[in-house]
Amino acid sequence: MATIKDVAARAGVSFTTVSHVVNNTRPVSSEVRTKVEAAIRELNFVPSAVARSLKARTTSTIGVVVPNNTNPYFAEMSRGIENYCERRGYCVILGNSDDEPEKQRKYLRVMLERRIDGLIVASAGDENTLADALGRASLPVVIVDREVPGVEADLVQIDHEQGAYMAAHHLIELGHRRIACISGPAQMVVSEARFRGFRRALEEQGLAVDAHQVIASDYTSHGGYEAAVALLGGGRPSAIFATNDMMALGVLRAAAERGLSVPRDLSVIGFDDIELSRYFYPALTTVGQSIVMLGERAAQTLIERVTKSVEADPQRLIIAPELKIRESTGAPPAA
Repeated sequence: MATIKDVAARAGVSFTTVSHVVNNTRPVSSEVRTKVEAAIRELNFVPSAVARSLKARTTSTIGVVVPNNTNPYFAEMSRGIENYCERRGYCVILGNSDDEPEKQRKYLRVMLERRIDGLIVASAGDENTLADALGRASLPVVIVDREVPGVEADLVQIDHEQGAYMAAHHLIELGHRRIACISGPAQMVVSEARFRGFRRALEEQGLAVDAHQVIASDYTSHGGYEAAVALLGGGRPSAIFATNDMMALGVLRAAAERGLSVPRDLSVIGFDDIELSRYFYPALTTVGQSIVMLGERAAQTLIERVTKSVEADPQRLIIAPELKIRESTGAPPAA
């Protein structure tokens, strides 16, 4: 691989002159610039990003750590982050923690060693360890989707509690009274917020939350499927609120295996509004907001910090959810 000294020798100039041409750090005559650029093309010289970053003290690189990149939610969010960063001239390094706090910790260490300019994190759980790691990171950080208590950083997320409230309220308005909930992992702040909104909607209407109709699972289709199998085994509810769309997909599968028609026999509502929710059969009623837009807002917030165009205290950007009524919810079956 050609070096800067090889380019200098081919062009007949000093390597510092080549550096000035590559980095535009000092005026160079048009004749010399032409010689250097010709030598760069002939030798297929690629400037060292590491060397340039050390000199400029910036890498134009953003780190992103997500819990599960097989979940369409995080895939769409990552797309939004990449879209905005590309427009601003930043590259993105993506790490998938597989919902494993230890793997998340390793990715954080590696990214910090790569001298990234800033970091966007969606927590994989174990918020205490994550808070400690981020507290020692001397660079801008944005927390997205899953709030991490104890971290002084910008936060960009949807209003989880209000979204769950809207989902449950929609089912109540349709006439449902036997409403089950498939919650997320009990230790996650997001799970607590979504269940809190579900419970508030029921209590406002004088409806009791039946502990037998609430099952905690993981945010996967398999998790939703297994929870639905348990819920549909006896004393069947007339509606199920799955606290993310991937779990709702599992509910639809479990209902179909039991010969239940959605929404005639069972209404199903999700949360997140992933793109696939429009193409489930039946199309899934859900609550959410543009996930790509959420990613873009997280990236915008971070780059504003990186470029120091914002010097205020950490900001909390809470995005209002919207109810997307489609085909999977309807009136409860006749008694």
